[in-house]
Amino acid sequence: MSMIQMLLKEMEQEAKTTRKMLERIPNDKYDWQPHEKSMKIRALATHIAELPTWVPMVLNTTELDFAGSPYNPVVINNTEELLQLFEKSLTEAKEALSMATDEQLLPNWTLRNGEEIYSVSTKAEVIRMTFCQIVHHRAQMGVYLRLLNIPIPGSYGPSADDMSF
Repeated sequence: MSMIQMLLKEMEQEAKTTRKMLERIPNDKYDWQPHEKSMKIRALATHIAELPTWVPMVLNTTELDFAGSPYNPVVINNTEELLQLFEKSLTEAKEALSMATDEQLLPNWTLRNGEEIYSVSTKAEVIRMTFCQIVHHRAQMGVYLRLLNIPIPGSYGPSADDMSF
């Protein structure tokens, strides 16, 4: 199996769990946050939904410099819009990755903020890191939903909400 095939398989598997988590967000909770230092659900959910767009960005560039590319998130106002954004991002990511070759995953890619370099990794490593970011932020969303007493979907098996004790 090629690296591209493995990445596509992982992307699709993680998308199923991400979709289940995002669809649980109630429309009346988008401005809720568990702590003043925490993101609001809207910001966290939007970030999760947009993260797949990092795949085509990484494949088609050599770096991201936050100093020259300020982040302007898409504005979402409800779960239907959120899921549409996620599906659009996922489609773009799958299309870009399916057209790539394993050799295109080998060059280095840089994440920076002006002169400050955060990381230099191969494009394959950055794509994997993107998947890890989705899982990380999805887990954050799970904590948010738990605090709101919303049942959590299982990820790699059943959640406590799926189990009968």
